[in-house]
Amino acid sequence: MEALKIDIQNDQEKKVLLAFLDSLSYQYRTENDDYALSDADVQEMIKRKADFLSGKTTSCPWSQIKQDYKGV
Repeated sequence: MEALKIDIQNDQEKKVLLAFLDSLSYQYRTENDDYALSDADVQEMIKRKADFLSGKTTSCPWSQIKQDYKGV
């Protein structure tokens, strides 16, 4: 099996292409590059933002981070 990736520019192109593939009885799947967050992920991000804004998180200076990951 081979894979073919096509960057579709608009909804009309997508409709035409899918109709063509359907007319030939081709098997296909569509993928969306947009990443969807789960409700749990969204709630975690909201919590982390609130923690950050209220000063409950810590941070390191950039120089320390670079030194820690120098060998990476």
